[in-house]
Amino acid sequence: MAKKQNHTTTIVIALAVIITVGLVRHFHIKNFQTVLPGVLYTSGQPEGMDYTRLLYKYHLATIVNLRQEDEHREDHWYNEEMTWVQQNSVNYVALPVTKRPDYFPNADVQREFMKVMADKTNLPVLLHSSSGRKRVSMLTAAWLVKAEGYGASEAVDILEKIKGKSATKKEKQFVETIAKQTVKK
Repeated sequence: MAKKQNHTTTIVIALAVIITVGLVRHFHIKNFQTVLPGVLYTSGQPEGMDYTRLLYKYHLATIVNLRQEDEHREDHWYNEEMTWVQQNSVNYVALPVTKRPDYFPNADVQREFMKVMADKTNLPVLLHSSSGRKRVSMLTAAWLVKAEGYGASEAVDILEKIKGKSATKKEKQFVETIAKQTVKK
């Protein structure tokens, strides 16, 4: 009798763990970060219920996607995202940033993102890429310097928080160059 009870207990515990892990993943947005509450959030590619959570918890008005349409098309992320934004009257802006040779947003992408962020009807914004690390962190740093008046070191600190590791020399130089150009204007 004790063996049967232990077996049943083990099964119940295993099911509870599986359900808990499933719920955590179901309501977990990959690499989600709050940059400025009510203004800018960053993440990796949202999936499934992530979109609904973003809408109701953060009241998203706009999604800015840095991914290229052909990235991971086999996962159907693009169709899911387009369907969701249309059904929920959320603005959608595609600003593709290539992964190679580097992941730094060019001047056109930066300019378009500044326009999106300057229009208060677009706020709050979710800025995402596939992982929500490199491309997202670089464009966020550029925006913080150009539009929010952050210094290069402050922007690099936030870049590192989003990226989840230290900035490379090339990344720091990118942000410092933007800061120098911004001061000259």
